[in-house]
Amino acid sequence: MKSQEELKLARAKKKVKNIKGFYTHLTIFVLVNLLILGGNTHFFTEFVTDEYGFWRYLSTPVFWGIGLLIHGLVVFTPTFGFIKKWEDRKMRELIEKDSSNNKY
Repeated sequence: MKSQEELKLARAKKKVKNIKGFYTHLTIFVLVNLLILGGNTHFFTEFVTDEYGFWRYLSTPVFWGIGLLIHGLVVFTPTFGFIKKWEDRKMRELIEKDSSNNKY
């Protein structure tokens, strides 16, 4: 069985990995959306004159941004991490079940 220090270190490593994943996601979001919006040289004139301008040019950043927001909430908000808590509970349950089934 692992000691408390090893468990703390494992949790810290997992947290750092999750934060790094969020910042990678954020960087890709910014770069891709700059390319999408910057690649269209008529963005501002068509956005004003085209009735579908918003959805044509901003649907990707808006919906992807919602996903990025949820990712950030899961990573940085402890109360929002109900999925992580469920995963931890389920893993402990499966480990206990497996260890009780393997007794000789």
